[in-house]
Amino acid sequence: MKLTGAEIFLESLKKEGVKTIFALPGGVVLKIFDVLHQQKDIQVILTRHEQGAGHMAEGYAKATGKAGVALVTSGPGMTNVITALADAYMDSVPLVCFSGQVPTNLIGNDAFQEADNIGLSRPCTKYNFLVKDVNDLAMTIKEAFYVATTGRPGPVLVDIPKDVSMNKAEFKYPASVSIRGYNPTYEGNKWQIKQAAELIAKSRKPILYIGGGVVFSGASQEVIELAEMCQLPVDMTLMALGGFPGEHPLSMGMLGMHGTYWANMAMHYSDLVIAVGARFDDRVTGKVSEFCPHAKVIHIDIDPTSIRKNVNVDVPIVGDCKTVLRELIQTLRATVNGEQKALRKPWWDQINEWRQAHPLAYEQDPNGVIKPQHVIKRLYELTKDRDPIVATDVGQHQMWTAQYFKLAKPNRWLTSGGLGTMGFGFPAAMGAQAAFPDKLVLCIAGDGSVQMNTQELATAVVNKLPVKVIVINNGFHGMVRQWQDLFYESRYASSYLDVYPDFVKLAEAYGAVGLRATKVSELDDVIREAIAVNRPVFLDVPVHQYENCYPMIPAGGSNHEMLLSDPPELKEKQKAGAPASVAGEDKDTILTA
Repeated sequence: MKLTGAEIFLESLKKEGVKTIFALPGGVVLKIFDVLHQQKDIQVILTRHEQGAGHMAEGYAKATGKAGVALVTSGPGMTNVITALADAYMDSVPLVCFSGQVPTNLIGNDAFQEADNIGLSRPCTKYNFLVKDVNDLAMTIKEAFYVATTGRPGPVLVDIPKDVSMNKAEFKYPASVSIRGYNPTYEGNKWQIKQAAELIAKSRKPILYIGGGVVFSGASQEVIELAEMCQLPVDMTLMALGGFPGEHPLSMGMLGMHGTYWANMAMHYSDLVIAVGARFDDRVTGKVSEFCPHAKVIHIDIDPTSIRKNVNVDVPIVGDCKTVLRELIQTLRATVNGEQKALRKPWWDQINEWRQAHPLAYEQDPNGVIKPQHVIKRLYELTKDRDPIVATDVGQHQMWTAQYFKLAKPNRWLTSGGLGTMGFGFPAAMGAQAAFPDKLVLCIAGDGSVQMNTQELATAVVNKLPVKVIVINNGFHGMVRQWQDLFYESRYASSYLDVYPDFVKLAEAYGAVGLRATKVSELDDVIREAIAVNRPVFLDVPVHQYENCYPMIPAGGSNHEMLLSDPPELKEKQKAGAPASVAGEDKDTILTA
């Protein structure tokens, strides 16, 4: 029996176990949407913008570990989703995006809503396909999911011309895929693993540095076992949070530009760096020429191009994090003699000294302006027993969340790392909520970031996705303002948000719940109210406008050269303080407060 390309598309997604797709229709994909409309096996979530669709697919993927799926139309539909594809590419998120295309005979003729989808997506996808024959569609979809989810995960684009979706062919879905030249390595080299085990066993000042690869490979338990067996302090990148329990005694928290003081100092003064599923990006290394000057480096990664890309590596191990760590642990059992705790006691004494000297801290006056750190700390303390999924946008609030919200499990942390995409958090949280309707999903956002995709409030309300959005509202693009304070003599060039909405009224306009806390004494009760409501919520919290995020490694600095507090010239501004204005207040008086 022959099926249309649109029907083949649907049946192929069923074969891949797809339950939800995030989509926005247009002329060249109407046949596909018509077929989707007539079935009930796959939920179609209509988004209000294609960027929102892409980020929802990312959030779905990060929360489930499976490929997220987006469907957009040609031309502007494709150009709008590019940001999400680039974000997924930087953070190694498994995503399959289907784009519509003009009929094959019109490709290259500047037809209505035509864009070079393959050319546009080539720099920001792991691979892309243009399907020119309906007979190739099923195999192409199989290959797309295979490429997206194997090896180092990433986004894959499948471009489907209108005539391909309408033409007919026999439906035969392949059971397996073999792509010439694409053979990811999962098993690590045994000799290199043995070398790594020997270095770990004798190291006196080791650091276990884990990245997002630990989460996507499902290697969290192996990391815990290795760390406990060898008494290793564990530094986490932004993408790895939750890959090791945040409250574990061996946890150092996040390292890097806004990482903890002790995590960065331990990295700098270590004699052995064990990097697992991390890529040594610039936010971690700081000044590369001064990165870990006394350390040998072991690097475990499934992507061979990531090894020695940024720093020199002494023991490179190409393979899947989970598989390699299992082998490494087995090898270490025969090497470690039970004296690891005594061997590393001086190292842990030094780490604890650093921790006590410069802990994460802020001063919250019970009668004063709400500090953003206090919002996140209380949110953590009031929700941690619910095992929430936590999404963020990008900026100061993202870094404070990374510092104060201690995630216990993997796949609970949704944030934009490599690309740093403002507007990511809210739709990503919705994607996770679609995957887990009964879980508590939080989105901690900035008043600048969240406005980039507030139209998706309609999507949340229509699809009954009860995401709780906590807006850390300081009236600025906060991280930009912080840099302007520190490096541009407080000239707030285009960072002050002169006009912004009343977030409570905005939420209510879409049929969601709007709440606000303006005093420290109100905060806990309003958070509890937000959590109790089974509807989408925007919780607006006007906070101290000039609070800055520390520690901070200045751009180009070494990772042991951290700014720990405001310089003297900014102290007075901190003392004066001011909350972000509630919409409708006189903002001039706020700025000069």
